[in-house]
Amino acid sequence: MSRTLKLAVVIGAITSLPIAPSVAAAENLRVVASFSIIADFAKNVGGDRVDIITLVGPNGDAHVYEPKPADAATVGSADVVLVNGLQFEGFLQRLVEASATKAPIVELTKGSEVLRNAEEEGHHDQDQAAEGGGEHAAAEEGHEEGHHHHGESDPHAWQSVHNAELYVKNIADAFCAADAAGCDTYRANAESYGQQLEALEAEIKAAVAEIPEAKRTIITSHDAYGYFEHEYGIKFLAPEGVSTESEASASDVAALIKQIRQDKASAIFVENVTNPRLIEQIASETGLKVGGELYSDALSDKNGPAATYLEMMRHNITTIKGAIIGS
Repeated sequence: MSRTLKLAVVIGAITSLPIAPSVAAAENLRVVASFSIIADFAKNVGGDRVDIITLVGPNGDAHVYEPKPADAATVGSADVVLVNGLQFEGFLQRLVEASATKAPIVELTKGSEVLRNAEEEGHHDQDQAAEGGGEHAAAEEGHEEGHHHHGESDPHAWQSVHNAELYVKNIADAFCAADAAGCDTYRANAESYGQQLEALEAEIKAAVAEIPEAKRTIITSHDAYGYFEHEYGIKFLAPEGVSTESEASASDVAALIKQIRQDKASAIFVENVTNPRLIEQIASETGLKVGGELYSDALSDKNGPAATYLEMMRHNITTIKGAIIGS
């Protein structure tokens, strides 16, 4: 075979090779997640088929987040926007309107068991009752977003692993609707991740079972753990309501200190999204030692102890258990 003929054969072979990677990359779903915990769920469901931008990143507080002009452009160019709903993201309605996005705004709390806030303004008493007809209630809350004030429902539904499984199902449904070709992949990923969530649930219940019932009252910065309390039987007291926007008054703090002494709280914790000063003051006045940092409304950065939802929930229960009965 002549050199010219050989060269032609090689060139023909090269040009016939598929150029798939760049095409596949161009077809990725553009997903916007409102905050870090939702972004982690989305990564587990979407895998390599989705590109995710997170509005409120690690250690960020979505309750008080102020959107940047770039956020409107990000939401405007999205294929799917994933949000918590239940008024957790106070900035959401303004941002969606500014973005003029055509993407579906998917409220992931739809179908979850929604807890009512015991008092509309939020208070240290975490005594909440489960909302009857969870699916209807969650959907109704979604339709009324922006038309009632914050605190009607407790938005921190992901603090129950059972609810986290519903978030994941809702994400898979949303991705299937936006990208039918990838639906089998999304469903398989969601099922695989769901098994990890079931294992996590069992771990949490086993850890709580090792804590004596008389020692299951603890203090955190704000009422972010109502679902954890409802699901797993740890009682949480907090000086601030369900939103970090609500500031505890002197009378709130005094009432909480009285309740801590009555209920014989076992431990007190700071949170990654709140100023530790108030908790340190309460610790000082009650003689409790701060037992560590819990992650409530945001993951840690990738080098921290709560870089994923699974790590966050494990870190929280391990820290709680360690502070109460020793590691």
